[in-house]
Amino acid sequence: MHRDELARHLDQLLEVGRFRDYCPNGLQVEGRETVRMIVTGVSASLELLEQAHAAGADAVLVHHGYFWRGEDGRLTGGRKRRVAFLLAHEISLYAYHLPLDAHPALGNNAQLALRLGLHEEARAGEQDLVSVGRLALPCSLEQLTADIGHALKRTPLVIGEGGKRIERAAWCTGGAQGYFEEAVRLGVDAYITGEVSEQHVHYARESGVAFISAGHHATERFGVQALGVHLASELGLAHRYIEIPNPV
Repeated sequence: MHRDELARHLDQLLEVGRFRDYCPNGLQVEGRETVRMIVTGVSASLELLEQAHAAGADAVLVHHGYFWRGEDGRLTGGRKRRVAFLLAHEISLYAYHLPLDAHPALGNNAQLALRLGLHEEARAGEQDLVSVGRLALPCSLEQLTADIGHALKRTPLVIGEGGKRIERAAWCTGGAQGYFEEAVRLGVDAYITGEVSEQHVHYARESGVAFISAGHHATERFGVQALGVHLASELGLAHRYIEIPNPV
């Protein structure tokens, strides 16, 4: 399909206009006009771009793209090498940040919930980015920790009381530790996100609400994969997800 038609489809599907974001969502770097094969990945690193080119990709679709607010906009160093590689090989780059976090079916929050047995009942936080709900089967904090580790293939960092029973939870993938205090006000038993900051350790201990840091990359792998599967099914594009390991 045409490169710009794909951009319009994605923009509409993910309701880009609803979000105030820290980066441009959509087509960020323009490549060849026709897209037949698309590679998805979490972040548009040079390693991902090189592997996508080797796989025969016409386009790359990621959660973390380029041109972040406040970032030095000059194309030098590593930034120049990434953009130059895309242009040299006529590969388009599509990136969707907050719109991909929040999509009710394909989004990172929704896809994480599927894997952890979480049922969303409401949204909270800025731009409704935080999901709030219940576990399908209430369990101990230790069991939830084990379940998360199994689902993400990564041992989470957990601050909380041993033996605590978890029934209600809030979750937001990636670097969403700043929503923890709001999660506490919502009366949940645990908050699941990707990253943790120093102050949230103390607040978890004082509030009695467990804080689970499951990894920024680890919690945001699934939305872009689901989106790629959608494009293959609905638009007939060839699709491949490429995992670039990241311990953060």
